[in-house]
Amino acid sequence: MCTKVLLLAALAFGFIQPASASYDVVKKARCVSCHALDKKMVGPAFRDIAAKYAGQADVQSVLFAKVREGGSGVWGQIPMTPNDEAKISDDNLKAAIDWILAGAEK
Repeated sequence: MCTKVLLLAALAFGFIQPASASYDVVKKARCVSCHALDKKMVGPAFRDIAAKYAGQADVQSVLFAKVREGGSGVWGQIPMTPNDEAKISDDNLKAAIDWILAGAEK
């Protein structure tokens, strides 16, 4: 009983989010136009991103900057376009990055 109450409180106050909420974020921001959960499309699969950056220090801020600024050369020559706050808010981008790094479960 106590565990359920703590889990519900954590969800209510935003300390944790269900994975599907973050998947909804990447769908709404149209990240899925170029990325899929587990296969390469125009860009790398979310799970490949998680594997590549697993255990790296300060990876959240590195990926945050990469999404905001765009770039190329890390996963091939096709550039990733910059994505500003009009496309995905800072909070949603942080949640999406956390979700991706946690294994991108739907």
